[in-house]
Amino acid sequence: MCGGIGLRIFKVQGLKPLHGKIKIQGAKNAVLPMMAASLLAEGRTEIRNVPEITDVFLMAEIVRELGCQVEFRDNVLKINAFGLSGTVISEKSVGKMRSSSLLLGPLLSRAGEVTTWYPGGCVIGKRPIDYHLDVLRSMGAEILDDGGMLIAKAKKLYGTTFRFPYPSVGATENAVMAAVLASGTTKLVNCAKEPEVAELCGFLRSMGAKISGERTGIITVDGVEKLFPTNHVTAGDRICAGTYLAAAAASGGKIEITGVEPVILVEPLKSLRKMGAGIRIFGAAGPKARICMAMEQRPAGIEIDTGPYPGFPTDLQSVFLAAEAAGSGESRFRETVYEARFEAAMRLAAFGADVSVQKDTAIIKGRYPLLPGIAETPDLRGGAALLVAALAADGLSVIADRGHLSRGYEDIGRDLRKLGADIEECEL
Repeated sequence: MCGGIGLRIFKVQGLKPLHGKIKIQGAKNAVLPMMAASLLAEGRTEIRNVPEITDVFLMAEIVRELGCQVEFRDNVLKINAFGLSGTVISEKSVGKMRSSSLLLGPLLSRAGEVTTWYPGGCVIGKRPIDYHLDVLRSMGAEILDDGGMLIAKAKKLYGTTFRFPYPSVGATENAVMAAVLASGTTKLVNCAKEPEVAELCGFLRSMGAKISGERTGIITVDGVEKLFPTNHVTAGDRICAGTYLAAAAASGGKIEITGVEPVILVEPLKSLRKMGAGIRIFGAAGPKARICMAMEQRPAGIEIDTGPYPGFPTDLQSVFLAAEAAGSGESRFRETVYEARFEAAMRLAAFGADVSVQKDTAIIKGRYPLLPGIAETPDLRGGAALLVAALAADGLSVIADRGHLSRGYEDIGRDLRKLGADIEECEL
């Protein structure tokens, strides 16, 4: 049975309402930029509550290739960047994950040069890094594009004023990491305001950086001469939390989520209430915060436009769409961030879902129960969406995954089983 083809099969018996409590893992989208930022200081940085996911392992391998020591066990990540010696990120490594582009700023700051490639990762439409390159050029970097290979050099980076045409999360993070050791003051306008950006800025401040304004969209960075290693506990993953809330909306039941601050889930929680969920929040922030959700009806139809934070996150579009496919009305989802993120919507047809896509909008007419289906995950969040649909299907569904889900979820099958889902897994 084990042929070593790298395929994980999820067998899901649907129509089992979810019940129980679950603690949310650390945030993937916060950890990856902090791993890149750790290269800015000589010595050992420790990050706790780190999810054991493929993207973290991939980034750790790239950091090792650059000459750093990395230890990772029991959700504790230790990076010693004292021995940073490399500045070349292999094409093979870059092709596996888009977040490798976050190393541009730190390597230019610390080593003065970096050779890399245009990044890979999920195929969800065009995801250019032009904004990353433009802001680095404005700080004095010379960047050559040699047939997809990027060669960047800077004897010294200098403070600048730069306005992002769009509030890109990755470009904002790269710019901040480049600016912390630059000479002078950098003013970044129209920045991303995602919680992960704010967490990175707090992380850098604990290293000795001078940063302000990260929650306002205008970030000011006063360059310092040196940063120092730090210790940090990663916040909970809001996308993971939203996934399990969407799963409960599709299947029905009552769940309690801890480990994530409800204040960073305002729009998803607002949408869930419109869908008919009963939600109680205990503590908007802090380690004891809880979200309790009960779904005693079919999800009512809603309209959602994705957008930069504090708008509805694009990473939750697919799973909420899947929940509405098993709803009781008509819903419209308008995708404003990525132009090709409706692949999962089209694959819901395997479950009998009534979904049509018109340019940037998906129209869903809910039906319940869905039909048991067989499908393969198209990407990370799309894979989670197929599992959500399977939970609302009357029968046994089979979902095949070629490693997408493990990029962002420690063990999504395990977590859903904790909540009472009937899921079996096997490796092929």
